[in-house]
Amino acid sequence: MESEKASTRNVVIDFLLQEHYHLTAFELYHELLEDGQGAAATKLHSFFSDSDTFPSEQMRALQGIDAQLLADEKEAAIERAAVTEYELRLAREDIKSLQEKLERNSEISAVASVESVAPTTEEEVAAPSKKRSCRDLGPLGDGDRTDLNCAVKEYLVAAGYKLTAMTFYEEVGDQDMNHWRNQAAHVPDALRRYYLSFLASTVDAAEERSLLLSENESLLKDKEALGEEVSSLTKSLESIRKEAKEKDRQIRQLRESLEMTQKELNVNRAEMTSLKLELESMISGRNHERSQSGDIPALEERQIDVNGKAADSVPREDVVNESPVTQSGPISSTTDMSKETMSSSGTLTNVYTESNGEDGYKSMLTSDELSSHETRRDSVDEKHETTVQVLADTLPKIVPYVLINHREELLPLIMCAIERHPEHTVRDSLTHTLFNLIKRPDEQQRRVIMDACVSLARNVGDIRSETELLPQCWEQINHKYEERRILVAQSCGELGQFVRAETRPSLILSIIQQLIEDEATVVREAAAQNLALLLPLFPDLDKFFKVEELVFQLVCDPAGIVVEASLEQLIPAVVRWAKSEKQLIHHLLSALISRLLGSVQRCPPLSGVQDSLEFQLRILGERERWVSDVLLRLLTQLLPEVRRVAIESCPFPDIFPEEEEEAFFSDELLGLYARANLQWPDFDWLPEDCFPALLHLACMLPPREEGLRSRLAKLLLTASNLFGGAYLMSIVLPIFLMAAGDYADTSHLSSRLANRIKGFKPLTPRAEQLARTCVLPLLLAGVYGAPNMKEGYLAEYLKNLVLQSSVKQGAWTPVHTPELIDAVRFLCTFNQQHTVIVGVLWELVVNPNANVKSTAAVLFKALVPYVDLKLAQQQVLPALVTLGSDPNLDVKYSSIEAFGTVAQHFKDEAVVDKIRVQMDAFLDDGDHEGTVAVMRALAAAVPHTTPSLRDYLLQKLAMLSGATTQGTTLIRRREKVDVFCEAIRALDATEISAGNVKDLLLPTIQNLLKDTDALDPAHKEALEVMQRERSGGRLESISKHLKKTSMGGLFGEGGYLSAPGSPSSATASAPDSPQPAPSPQPEEGRLKRMMRANFGEMIRGKS
Repeated sequence: MESEKASTRNVVIDFLLQEHYHLTAFELYHELLEDGQGAAATKLHSFFSDSDTFPSEQMRALQGIDAQLLADEKEAAIERAAVTEYELRLAREDIKSLQEKLERNSEISAVASVESVAPTTEEEVAAPSKKRSCRDLGPLGDGDRTDLNCAVKEYLVAAGYKLTAMTFYEEVGDQDMNHWRNQAAHVPDALRRYYLSFLASTVDAAEERSLLLSENESLLKDKEALGEEVSSLTKSLESIRKEAKEKDRQIRQLRESLEMTQKELNVNRAEMTSLKLELESMISGRNHERSQSGDIPALEERQIDVNGKAADSVPREDVVNESPVTQSGPISSTTDMSKETMSSSGTLTNVYTESNGEDGYKSMLTSDELSSHETRRDSVDEKHETTVQVLADTLPKIVPYVLINHREELLPLIMCAIERHPEHTVRDSLTHTLFNLIKRPDEQQRRVIMDACVSLARNVGDIRSETELLPQCWEQINHKYEERRILVAQSCGELGQFVRAETRPSLILSIIQQLIEDEATVVREAAAQNLALLLPLFPDLDKFFKVEELVFQLVCDPAGIVVEASLEQLIPAVVRWAKSEKQLIHHLLSALISRLLGSVQRCPPLSGVQDSLEFQLRILGERERWVSDVLLRLLTQLLPEVRRVAIESCPFPDIFPEEEEEAFFSDELLGLYARANLQWPDFDWLPEDCFPALLHLACMLPPREEGLRSRLAKLLLTASNLFGGAYLMSIVLPIFLMAAGDYADTSHLSSRLANRIKGFKPLTPRAEQLARTCVLPLLLAGVYGAPNMKEGYLAEYLKNLVLQSSVKQGAWTPVHTPELIDAVRFLCTFNQQHTVIVGVLWELVVNPNANVKSTAAVLFKALVPYVDLKLAQQQVLPALVTLGSDPNLDVKYSSIEAFGTVAQHFKDEAVVDKIRVQMDAFLDDGDHEGTVAVMRALAAAVPHTTPSLRDYLLQKLAMLSGATTQGTTLIRRREKVDVFCEAIRALDATEISAGNVKDLLLPTIQNLLKDTDALDPAHKEALEVMQRERSGGRLESISKHLKKTSMGGLFGEGGYLSAPGSPSSATASAPDSPQPAPSPQPEEGRLKRMMRANFGEMIRGKS
């Protein structure tokens, strides 16, 4: 097909060149070049490259011609065309005369051509055919030319040369090629058919057809040969398949026969064991009889084969009794095989003879003695079989009637019966009795039963252990009592060493897997413990990935005891088991990281707004929080293994010997690795995989997830302790500094790791805020707080952090910089850092900048809950007193909340006295802000402080509430009243003496109720309820006297709380009143007061 297309294309090229359609030929040349068919355009390339036809000067001139020159040349061409038309008319006249001459000559040449029609050879026929061309047939007629032009156009369009076809249509403008006349020449694919017809009329075509026919015949023969070969191969394949099936059948038969042989061997072993025990008992009985009859023989050993022929014997030394012996008697014993076994296998029988003769020769037993011995042995065998049978029959009946605490004494009998009984069904029944000996065995009883099972498995061998003991485990796996299921788990771990190696990772592991999914916590704990015992017995690591899934299932268990058992016993066993393959350790670590991130990523975001900080944080449920904490513990536990693998794969083994393992990752090693072009993937796992994952996890934890954040910090501390101070300074510190948004020096690291660390730097303001919220606490506590961090680094960084932020942005407050305060507060949770923090805060206290001092007061408040009494008395309180004495009011009042926090956490009277003195100083200033701050701080401390401080607060409330408020704005009055009400409600939830209630609490309430404009309705309702309860229910009398505005009217003569003997109060509060008002129950009033203590928070939330 390709050759046919090329031939057709060559015919078109010849036609265009012969007919001088140069523009069309030139366009076809370019389209062939664009289609990558440069080889097909060779003829066109040579034609248009001919310098004779197209001079180079003319071509260069044409390339430089512009539109105006072309227009001028067009006019000149029109003038030349007119001259040419005149010359054309003259030429046509000459042609007409020449045609007349040609017709005369053609008649003469026709006769000559007829005589030479038949050439003599094929070469003579082929030669003119090859030289034939369009010109040999004479000039083309108009119809022929139209047909050829239409066929060429059709070919160009069909072949995709559209530009060439358009050029050809324009160049042949004197013919209408859009409507081809319906003639014999108008056929589909006309040019190709013309070409094929031309070829069919030549000798070359005949030769080509003959070659094609011969080639077709040869291909048919090859096809037949290939078919025969395929059929033979198919037959051979079928025969091979039949042979493979036959081999499989033979293998199955051999396996079945092997299993039968193993079963028979186990039966023979059991019989041999019983015969050994019977032989020992028989010999001991015979020796006892001999000793009673006074015969003390000397033993001699001789071997006799089955045919009765004597074999060589090894003499044994005579055993002589101390008493004189006058007679000797032979005694014989059999081997520990049965008579049937000896006769079938042809083994030798050892015959022992005892002699007291002086000659010392060894003699054979006589046939009479041998026959008598066989008779005696048969009788003994029958007695033992009868004994075992009776024991097996009676034990199941005896066990239920034995006290539970004494059933363990039956274990030796049960074990003996199981071991020696010949019937499989009876042994199964006895094994079932063994496992069900106690209905709900406790830990000690399970231990006794398990020891018996282990001893039994050791005696009966692996086959009987698999066929008799393990099925009992499988039957008990769904028992309703969890104690029985625990026994199954213990059996899997302790009987695993007594079964075949291929059974452990299959049957026993499947039992463990089902126990791991048990609903009872203690069963899952036992499954984890016994899986740890089973793993070292596995022959290979093929089941690693299945065990890995079970490990994660146990580690993430919701029960704490299961998790502890998994971390303490199972994880070390898994590490020891997979220690030889570090790829498996890396797979375990990768799966751990993936599960850790996945458990948090599946939680919903803190906010639905995508561009907010809260959208990056997650709301963790109890389950996700538990799983994340456990997985972090597991990762911390696996860090020593990460270090071991990294040390073993170190590419510089000669430089650092094993004795320097404690300081292995030194500055020299890290610098050498940074400069060397080597791969150390085990070392790179921490900085390239683990730490980025931990940073990602930290950036999803909100500040309230302090437990997980502490676990992360402890993990970093463990990593720093394991890998050393050089690793901490060179690798860990740059990573977390950059992630927190600070600058870190990475020039000492490799370019790959340095670029990776630079990618941790936050680039947007939201990312920077997220870094301060989530990464900064880890940087302070987990990196700078590491024990092997260089001294002074933590203090310097913390001081610079406070100074730079306070000087540029102002003092720290819970509203504007909560993330910075939270980061320092998180650092305060680590007791070992308290000395450093207090030292830095003292430096801030003496700083001249007021914003820095205010920040120090805020940080002291964050520190107080975590320090002890000694540090609070010696360092914290003096610093707060210093701040409280500062002339700057902002600094002075910023320390009030810290004093209140001290009052909440310390009940020492000396501390409380100092707080009272300082609070008096604040109140003496008379400033509104100071008063409000003092009342709010003391109100927050009321539930946790001492009674003396409560009385102090109550006194101040009574004094301040009765003070005049003239000249005070309504806003300030409302703020003060709200604070007073919150303090009153906090005090109302505590125990107050009756005198303080009468003298201080009730007057304070009445004073607050007077200022109706500043009092919030919710506060007013709560105060009225408190007044009703504290006054014993005399609300009507109170409401009458509320109209009197003076304190004297309330306490003086005729007042509501006047002396009991006063006339006005006689009816209301006389002690001898016949119907006194019933007082409320103390417990009920206290509960209500405690509930009302939270009203202040609700009101603040509304405002």
